[in-house]
Order: sequence, then C-alpha cells, then structure tokens
Amino acid sequence: MAEPSTQNASQIGIDPTRASEAPLPPSVEMKPAQAIKPGPDGIVRTVPESPLVDIMGGSSRHQINVLDHGFIALVDCMPRLVPQGQTADAAIVQAARVSYGQGTKKLNEDRGLIRYLLRHRHTTPLEMVEVKFHVCMPIFVARQWIRHRTANVNEYSARYSILPDRFYTPNLDQVRKQSKANRQGGEELFRVHDDAQELKTAQEFVNYLDDVEGFYKRYLALTEQGVSREMARIGLPVNMYTEWYWKCDLHNTLRFLALRMDSHAQAEIRVFAEAMLRLIEPLVPATVEAWRDYELGGLHLSRLEVDALTRLAAGSNPDLACDNARERSEWAEKLAKLGFRPA
Repeated sequence: MAEPSTQNASQIGIDPTRASEAPLPPSVEMKPAQAIKPGPDGIVRTVPESPLVDIMGGSSRHQINVLDHGFIALVDCMPRLVPQGQTADAAIVQAARVSYGQGTKKLNEDRGLIRYLLRHRHTTPLEMVEVKFHVCMPIFVARQWIRHRTANVNEYSARYSILPDRFYTPNLDQVRKQSKANRQGGEELFRVHDDAQELKTAQEFVNYLDDVEGFYKRYLALTEQGVSREMARIGLPVNMYTEWYWKCDLHNTLRFLALRMDSHAQAEIRVFAEAMLRLIEPLVPATVEAWRDYELGGLHLSRLEVDALTRLAAGSNPDLACDNARERSEWAEKLAKLGFRPA
C-alpha cells in the first residue's frame, strides 16, 4: 500500500467565522484571485498550480483484518485528490484560512496552525475532511458503535438477505470477568493457565457460544421453509457479524477514536478503533499528531481537580472536595498519571 507524502502547504487568510477570544496565528498577506473567464456553459474551470494525486495511492480500499472474521476498510475520503506533495491536512488549513490565492509554503506554519486549532478546540476546519469505511464487526460491537450519532451509516439488511455464517468467538485466554467497580465492563481475564476452576468456567462460556452458533442451521432451514427473513433474523445472537458503510467528518471521527481507544472501552471495539487510526493517520499526519498530543494523550481537569492541584502545590491535602466515590477514584488515577501518587 503506497502511503502519501506527509508534506503539505498552507493557504492564506483568517476565517472570520472562527473568531474567538484567543487570536489565531498571524496570517500572510491575502492576494486577490485572478479573474478567469467562464466557459461556454458558464462554468469557471481552474487548472491546479501543481498536479493532483490520489491520496490513497490509486487503491480502491485499504483494509485491516480485525478479530476472527471482521475487518475495517478505508474505501474513500474527501479530499481524495490533493496537490502533489500534500496530504488532506491542507484541506483543514484551507478551511481555517480564507483562500485568496497561493500563500506561504512553509510546512511548519501549516503544522503550527493545525496544532493551534486542536489546542483551542476550533473544530469546524476539521469537518472539511471526511472518511468512509466499510466495516464488518459483531452485532454487539455495532450496537456500541452506532451510539456515535454523527456519521452517515448504511447497514447490511437481514430483512432482504441471509446473514452469512460468521460468528465471533474469543479464545479461552480472552474471556474476561465482570468488573467489580464498573457495572458495564469486564477487565480481569480468567486465569485459564493456572486455575482449574477458572479454566472450566471459561471453557463453559466458549461452549455456550458454540451452542448458540449451532442455531444458524435452524435459521437457514426455517427461511427455506418459508419463514420470512425479517422474522427469522430475530433469533440470531449478537455475536454474529454484520456489515455497514460508515462515513464521518474528521472531527467526529477523532471524537469516536478518543472514546473507543480509551482503556475503559470494551476490548472488541477498541481493536477496531486502533485499526481505524492506522488507516487515517497517513491521510492527515499533522492533525493526528496534534490530536495525540492534546486529546488522546492529554489530561483534562475539572474545577474541583484544579483546586485540589493548587492545594497540592501549596503543600496541603490534595484530596478532591467531593463525596462521589467514582470522581475521587478518577482523581486518584490522574494524580498517579501526573506522578504525584503511585499507580
């Protein structure tokens, strides 16, 4: 798979719709666009100053296989064609600066502007880039995924078609216990290599999934006997695979990744998010770099946490002034991450 160059070039001018109390970096002098006469059909066609290249290197899709039968594939993006030597980062720069002609070509200025946008949460320019994926995932992963209501989605319909015989079954050493602190999560693995009882429990769970998968033959048989597909599907388990096309702008894609790459996210959706990031990073390397620095690897503090940190700096008790056990636990994790307390 050919990866595009990480070079880009900036456009010029400040977008007046993005005014805020924090000033944007200085822009270069704006130049008026050259007048171009329209063609016979009234359409003005502009020839690019440099050749346009396919940001996906001429490929129809970039795919990463995930879990046992799943995959995520980048099938399109906007912009798809970019000036030679640039990436889709240039579309973000162009949106942030009103484009009145060719501006500066210093790469550090483009990178600096993108970092400014992420640092100050100016998100509109990131919406100028879009990505479209073809995803095959277990239904229970899809149900979590669809909670991000900022994308255009079209899913495989089991009303019209028979679902293929694909079921997700974890390995024995991937079976997780119910978390004692988090009702919706499972973190600790069953000790299948050194505890006979836990091995037995994990094996029973895998056998249970095998039994559920066995109902697929009955599903097929009932449809062959005339039961409608829309009725027959209602007995299918959520570890069966579904597919969809998922199109989203870059800003909301990065929000999805920040939530689903978090250590608290379910492992099965986390691996899809990690694969998604691998696919989009070559398209917008400067943006992903800034996002890693300010969002994924950053640390956000509440007012109560800032107060506690201020007391810590003054040599006082840094405990959170809050009775909520979950908030106090999260603050302890942040203190450990900052190096003030052992993890």
